[in-house]
Amino acid sequence: MLKFLTDLLTLRWLTGRRFVIAVPFVWLVFAFLIPFLIVARISFSEVDAGNPFGTLLTYADGIVNIKVKIANYLFIWGDELYVLTYLSSLKYAAITTVCCLVIGYPFAYFMARARASLRPVLLMMVMMPFWTSFLLRIYAWKGILANHGIVNHALMALGVIQEPLHLMNTPFSLVIGMVYAYLPFMILPLYANLSKMDMRFLEAAADLGATPMQAFWRITVPLSKSGIIAGAMLVFIPAVGEYVIPELLGGPETLMIGRVLWDEFFTNNDWPMASSVTVVVILLILVPMAILNKYQAEQREGGHK
Repeated sequence: MLKFLTDLLTLRWLTGRRFVIAVPFVWLVFAFLIPFLIVARISFSEVDAGNPFGTLLTYADGIVNIKVKIANYLFIWGDELYVLTYLSSLKYAAITTVCCLVIGYPFAYFMARARASLRPVLLMMVMMPFWTSFLLRIYAWKGILANHGIVNHALMALGVIQEPLHLMNTPFSLVIGMVYAYLPFMILPLYANLSKMDMRFLEAAADLGATPMQAFWRITVPLSKSGIIAGAMLVFIPAVGEYVIPELLGGPETLMIGRVLWDEFFTNNDWPMASSVTVVVILLILVPMAILNKYQAEQREGGHK
């Protein structure tokens, strides 16, 4: 026992492989678990005057009272606005993910099959938008899609339309902005996966009489499944809670949960309610991810047997 305490205090156990494993776990604890527990604690608290964090524990006459308030969660479940907002967020996040996959997969495939000398240039083109402010890039789309913006001016100059198209503050402008913002997060994991694929599988398929399209659907796509899943999660998860793009490019019909959270936190100043909405959003994302990871792990174990 004394040796264990000595090793624990001197951090002798934190070496080699254990250190490599411990670093991300410590980061997740401080960057995710502790903030999540704080938010969850606020969601079950009573609002107190002058205390936006609410009160969970009270002490009076030597008695400690614990008040756990679940009314916020019941209200979310029964209120149509929150349910529709959740569904709207999931819908636009799913549309964004599918569009990013359809656009990003061919680009990642081309990057992976390009000459070795050309790959750094293509990779730089994907990373180049990150060199500019995110807010500035989204504002640029307002100038592109506005009634007197670049798109409408070009279409009217070509004689395609006679009056400006209403493109801004619509579901179209919202999806365009979100796909533009999150497309690199789909391309990069796909490229990393496709660039490591063994080309001998495609050669063997060609020798067996498979057409290029058959080889693509039966070999390339299944082998890139892990890249597709990684890219989809990198796009879908932040897209669900996106606030800036719906605020700048969306309209009344594109209400998403990020705007509702902003209103609850800073307009209504109802931190317990906003925290409850946050907890539900996190659970809606993490629970399906956990089920998916468990399913994949079971599939891998079944494949090894």
